[in-house]
Amino acid sequence: MGYKNDDFADRLSTAAKAKTAVLDKFLQKPGPDDPAFLERQAAQKALLEARAARAAERKLERDAELARKAAEEIVRQAEEAERKAAQAARDLAIQAERKAARDARYAARKARRR
Repeated sequence: MGYKNDDFADRLSTAAKAKTAVLDKFLQKPGPDDPAFLERQAAQKALLEARAARAAERKLERDAELARKAAEEIVRQAEEAERKAAQAARDLAIQAERKAARDARYAARKARRR
């Protein structure tokens, strides 16, 4: 039978029964002082704390890795600067040798003319 065959009083009583069923179902749930509820709540809290600890550990590992890479980059740049300075010193020494050789040739040329 469909709802069209029910009269208004039947529909009201059916709605009231549904409301009381929902209320009974809600009231059957354990309250905040129930041991099972407290145990689940403690387990959830422990899980959240463990998750936060793992996240903090991962963040520390990422930060340590970034610091390690930054230190490696600084060392690499220092080594590169040292190589460039050594190359510049070699270039200056070569230029000085060439200038000395050029000056010696010039002096020899002048000496032959006299």
